[in-house]
Amino acid sequence: MSVTSQPVILGRISGLFGVRGWVKVYSYTEPREAVLNYDRWLLIRKDGWQEARVAEGQRHGKTVIVRIEGYDDRDQAAGLVGTEIGVPRDELPETGSDQFYWSDLEGLRVVHRDGMELGKVEYLLETGANDVMVVKGETERLIPFVMDKVVLDVDLANGEIRVDWEWD
Repeated sequence: MSVTSQPVILGRISGLFGVRGWVKVYSYTEPREAVLNYDRWLLIRKDGWQEARVAEGQRHGKTVIVRIEGYDDRDQAAGLVGTEIGVPRDELPETGSDQFYWSDLEGLRVVHRDGMELGKVEYLLETGANDVMVVKGETERLIPFVMDKVVLDVDLANGEIRVDWEWD
Protein backbone atom coordinates (compact mmCIF):
# COMPACT_ATOMS: atom_id res chain seq x y z
CA MET A 1 0.00 0.00 0.00
CA SER A 2 1.29 3.42 -0.87
CA VAL A 3 0.42 6.20 1.53
CA THR A 4 0.95 9.58 -0.14
CA SER A 5 0.88 11.58 3.07
CA GLN A 6 1.51 11.02 6.74
CA PRO A 7 -1.71 9.63 8.26
CA VAL A 8 -3.59 11.75 10.77
CA ILE A 9 -4.93 9.81 13.73
CA LEU A 10 -8.72 10.24 14.03
CA GLY A 11 -9.45 7.71 16.75
CA ARG A 12 -8.79 4.23 18.05
CA ILE A 13 -10.65 0.96 18.26
CA SER A 14 -11.61 0.73 21.91
CA GLY A 15 -13.59 -2.49 22.22
CA LEU A 16 -15.90 -5.07 20.74
CA PHE A 17 -19.61 -4.69 20.05
CA GLY A 18 -21.69 -7.82 19.62
CA VAL A 19 -20.61 -11.07 18.01
CA ARG A 20 -20.64 -10.17 14.29
CA GLY A 21 -17.33 -8.33 14.04
CA TRP A 22 -18.49 -4.86 15.07
CA VAL A 23 -16.06 -2.75 17.08
CA LYS A 24 -16.39 0.33 19.26
CA VAL A 25 -14.42 3.35 18.09
CA TYR A 26 -13.31 6.18 20.33
CA SER A 27 -13.34 9.03 17.82
CA TYR A 28 -11.20 12.15 18.23
CA THR A 29 -13.30 13.98 15.61
CA GLU A 30 -15.96 16.55 16.33
CA PRO A 31 -18.69 15.48 16.03
CA ARG A 32 -17.62 11.95 16.97
CA GLU A 33 -19.39 10.32 14.02
CA ALA A 34 -17.35 12.44 11.56
CA VAL A 35 -14.82 9.58 11.61
CA LEU A 36 -17.39 7.75 9.46
CA ASN A 37 -16.96 10.33 6.68
CA TYR A 38 -13.92 8.33 5.58
CA ASP A 39 -14.65 4.88 4.19
CA ARG A 40 -10.93 4.07 3.84
CA TRP A 41 -9.05 3.91 7.10
CA LEU A 42 -5.42 3.21 7.83
CA LEU A 43 -4.89 1.00 10.87
CA ILE A 44 -1.51 0.92 12.57
CA ARG A 45 -0.42 -2.71 12.81
CA LYS A 46 2.86 -4.40 13.79
CA ASP A 47 4.11 -4.21 10.20
CA GLY A 48 2.99 -0.62 9.55
CA TRP A 49 -0.17 0.96 8.22
CA GLN A 50 -2.81 -1.42 6.86
CA GLU A 51 -5.68 -0.19 4.73
CA ALA A 52 -9.18 -1.09 5.93
CA ARG A 53 -12.62 -0.34 4.51
CA VAL A 54 -15.59 0.63 6.64
CA ALA A 55 -18.53 -1.60 5.68
CA GLU A 56 -21.00 0.21 7.94
CA GLY A 57 -21.05 2.32 11.06
CA GLN A 58 -23.10 4.61 13.25
CA ARG A 59 -23.05 6.66 16.42
CA HIS A 60 -24.00 4.64 19.49
CA GLY A 61 -24.30 6.76 22.65
CA LYS A 62 -20.95 8.43 23.35
CA THR A 63 -19.09 6.16 20.99
CA VAL A 64 -19.21 5.05 17.37
CA ILE A 65 -19.66 1.44 16.28
CA VAL A 66 -18.23 0.12 13.03
CA ARG A 67 -18.03 -3.04 11.00
CA ILE A 68 -14.82 -3.28 9.00
CA GLU A 69 -14.76 -5.35 5.81
CA GLY A 70 -13.17 -8.76 6.36
CA TYR A 71 -13.87 -8.84 10.09
CA ASP A 72 -17.04 -10.87 10.38
CA ASP A 73 -16.93 -12.25 13.90
CA ARG A 74 -15.92 -11.24 17.39
CA ASP A 75 -12.72 -13.31 17.40
CA GLN A 76 -11.41 -11.67 14.21
CA ALA A 77 -12.31 -8.19 15.45
CA ALA A 78 -10.67 -8.77 18.86
CA GLY A 79 -7.24 -8.34 17.26
CA LEU A 80 -8.14 -4.76 16.32
CA VAL A 81 -8.80 -3.52 19.87
CA GLY A 82 -6.31 -0.78 20.74
CA THR A 83 -5.49 -0.07 17.09
CA GLU A 84 -5.23 3.59 16.08
CA ILE A 85 -7.27 4.77 13.10
CA GLY A 86 -5.75 7.20 10.62
CA VAL A 87 -6.55 8.73 7.27
CA PRO A 88 -4.10 10.25 4.79
CA ARG A 89 -3.59 13.95 5.58
CA ASP A 90 -4.47 14.98 2.04
CA GLU A 91 -7.98 13.47 2.43
CA LEU A 92 -8.90 15.85 5.26
CA PRO A 93 -10.75 19.10 4.50
CA GLU A 94 -8.67 22.26 4.24
CA THR A 95 -8.61 24.39 7.38
CA GLY A 96 -9.44 28.08 7.72
CA SER A 97 -6.78 30.71 8.35
CA ASP A 98 -6.86 30.37 12.15
CA GLN A 99 -7.81 26.68 12.25
CA PHE A 100 -5.37 23.83 12.63
CA TYR A 101 -5.37 20.08 12.92
CA TRP A 102 -3.78 19.00 16.17
CA SER A 103 -1.38 16.79 14.24
CA ASP A 104 -0.07 19.93 12.48
CA LEU A 105 0.71 21.55 15.84
CA GLU A 106 2.34 18.59 17.57
CA GLY A 107 6.11 18.91 17.56
CA LEU A 108 6.17 22.67 16.89
CA ARG A 109 8.43 24.89 19.00
CA VAL A 110 6.58 27.19 21.39
CA VAL A 111 8.24 30.58 21.83
CA HIS A 112 7.26 33.37 24.24
CA ARG A 113 6.69 36.78 22.63
CA ASP A 114 10.03 37.93 24.09
CA GLY A 115 11.89 35.15 22.24
CA MET A 116 12.31 32.64 25.11
CA GLU A 117 11.76 29.08 23.85
CA LEU A 118 9.33 27.25 26.16
CA GLY A 119 9.55 23.80 24.58
CA LYS A 120 7.70 21.77 21.99
CA VAL A 121 4.04 20.81 21.71
CA GLU A 122 3.93 17.21 22.92
CA TYR A 123 0.17 16.82 22.44
CA LEU A 124 -3.11 18.69 22.92
CA LEU A 125 -6.02 18.19 25.29
CA GLU A 126 -9.68 19.02 24.85
CA THR A 127 -10.97 20.56 28.08
CA GLY A 128 -14.41 21.75 27.04
CA ALA A 129 -13.59 25.45 27.30
CA ASN A 130 -10.43 25.54 25.14
CA ASP A 131 -7.96 23.17 23.62
CA VAL A 132 -4.77 23.07 25.69
CA MET A 133 -1.23 22.50 24.42
CA VAL A 134 1.00 20.30 26.56
CA VAL A 135 4.40 21.90 26.04
CA LYS A 136 7.50 20.04 27.15
CA GLY A 137 10.79 21.83 27.63
CA GLU A 138 12.79 22.19 30.83
CA THR A 139 9.40 21.87 32.52
CA GLU A 140 5.97 20.82 31.32
CA ARG A 141 3.49 23.64 30.73
CA LEU A 142 -0.20 23.61 29.91
CA ILE A 143 -0.93 26.52 27.60
CA PRO A 144 -4.46 27.28 26.35
CA PHE A 145 -4.74 27.36 22.57
CA VAL A 146 -6.68 30.63 22.33
CA MET A 147 -5.90 32.53 19.15
CA ASP A 148 -5.12 36.26 19.45
CA LYS A 149 -5.17 36.16 23.27
CA VAL A 150 -2.62 33.51 24.23
CA VAL A 151 -1.51 32.24 20.82
CA LEU A 152 -0.20 35.21 18.88
CA ASP A 153 0.94 33.39 15.73
CA VAL A 154 1.25 29.91 14.28
CA ASP A 155 3.99 29.61 11.66
CA LEU A 156 3.73 26.09 10.27
CA ALA A 157 6.44 26.73 7.67
CA ASN A 158 9.00 27.57 10.37
CA GLY A 159 7.62 25.12 12.92
CA GLU A 160 6.84 27.73 15.56
CA ILE A 161 3.98 28.93 17.75
CA ARG A 162 4.42 32.36 19.35
CA VAL A 163 2.55 32.84 22.64
CA ASP A 164 1.89 35.46 25.31
CA TRP A 165 2.10 33.23 28.38
CA GLU A 166 4.10 33.52 31.57
CA TRP A 167 7.21 31.37 31.33
CA ASP A 168 8.77 31.54 34.79
